[in-house]
Amino acid sequence: MTDLTTLTALCPPPASVRSAPDWSQAENTLGTGLPEDYKQLVATYGPGQFCGFLTLYQPHAPSEWADLAGPMPERLRAQIEEVRQAARRPWPLPHPPENLLAMGVTGNSDYLFWATQPFDVPDEWTIAVNEALRAPWFTYNGTVTEFLVDVLSANVRVPMFPSDLLDGGITFTPAELRSTATATASRTSVSTHVIREWARAKGFDLPERGRIPVEIMQAWEQANPR
Repeated sequence: MTDLTTLTALCPPPASVRSAPDWSQAENTLGTGLPEDYKQLVATYGPGQFCGFLTLYQPHAPSEWADLAGPMPERLRAQIEEVRQAARRPWPLPHPPENLLAMGVTGNSDYLFWATQPFDVPDEWTIAVNEALRAPWFTYNGTVTEFLVDVLSANVRVPMFPSDLLDGGITFTPAELRSTATATASRTSVSTHVIREWARAKGFDLPERGRIPVEIMQAWEQANPR
């Protein structure tokens, strides 16, 4: 049984998806090939969100905030070291910033990266996750499909992911079916720390960690339109 077969049994994909991206164009834009498991994953699921929380970047996604071939991956790569050096005591990175390629985001602004080593062997790339470009970092020695299988089956616990991630069931919601409120989390490039500080200033009762409630995300979006 392949990892994708295991994933689709665990989390059924949509009955139909839009046509696969132009991989040659995307790879030319990025200047690198992409893992075959990721291409199969995109062809099977299309754009959308796992468990209402985790969005994988894809070439030509409906939003530029989730476009693998858009500005976000390079923008985040440039910001990694800026955020680190701005700290009073810079934390160690699991990989050099130039080897990190952003490929996903969560509703709490946890970013998923490929560790692109060896650069010319994308099928050997592994996964790194962090919280809003800050420490801590979590590393996973496997493909993104293997990562999804292990996270969604609760075999792997990512420390910065909410403990109730799977409480609502293991689901995939296509991008076109997601509500505006849910879509907010994947399109925002603002740190959740900023949203939390804004919410507390407005009198919302919000814990330091965990999933930001939809009503608070809605209120923040209304108060800070793009």
